[in-house]
Amino acid sequence: MAFVTRFAPSPTGPLHLGHAYSAILAHDLARAAGGAFLLRMEDTDLERCKPEWQALIEDDLRWLGLVWDGPVYRQAPRIADYNARLDGLAAQDLLYPCSCSRGDIRAALAAPQEGVPHSVYPGTCRGRPMADRRAGDALRLDLARALARPEMRAASFSETGPTHAGLHPIDPNTARQHIGDVVLSRKGENIVAYFLASAFDDADQGITHVIRGEDLFDFTPIQVILQRLFGLPTPIYHHHRLIRDDAGKRLAKRDDARALSKYRSEGATPADIRAMVGL
Repeated sequence: MAFVTRFAPSPTGPLHLGHAYSAILAHDLARAAGGAFLLRMEDTDLERCKPEWQALIEDDLRWLGLVWDGPVYRQAPRIADYNARLDGLAAQDLLYPCSCSRGDIRAALAAPQEGVPHSVYPGTCRGRPMADRRAGDALRLDLARALARPEMRAASFSETGPTHAGLHPIDPNTARQHIGDVVLSRKGENIVAYFLASAFDDADQGITHVIRGEDLFDFTPIQVILQRLFGLPTPIYHHHRLIRDDAGKRLAKRDDARALSKYRSEGATPADIRAMVGL
């Protein structure tokens, strides 16, 4: 089996040590397996993603000595395609329009973050027909209907990470209690859910191994559900440990984690960065 993995940051700010660990780990595992390491920019948030951040990310990765295969893959030009592919789910009566608050829906579309609980949608708009969709409405997946589909039988994913290694079946009851009817896109705003775009892109890029932080482990079942519904392959997952600050808090851009470029400007070497993250 070929080994193809990717590093997929959002260009909304500079890379920090946590990003460096994830990128280096994915790169080194791919090279050790004689496989491919791809670079993807998850830039569907058109307000926050900037070309200058993408340029800095690429520069930091080159400085670390990482070389990706092929051109950089960007999500922003593919937003219309992601939305068009939802028509198949709508035709199967697996989607419904939702007019709940913009803030709630925007939060639901974002990538999950450690320490930020995922709110399970109570089903306020469930039962609305697609014909009732209005400007500004989001599209939600009717999870109960989706889980009842034949293709969801025996759905599972394989994990090789240090904490969750093994085979993980998708339990319908657990999914209904902890995932709920997730938002997949919002009409008129050209935004789609992180996990929807990622599921399509992993298939389109031929990704065989997804290497990412363990804070995303609990979100993997919804990606597997979408993969099954769209007839996409399920990669092998590897959720690695997180790099934390002195207080034990996960490094994150939203908390102004120290930028990799700052270490560079102070004379750190790529070897120093590897040592800092335990590689």
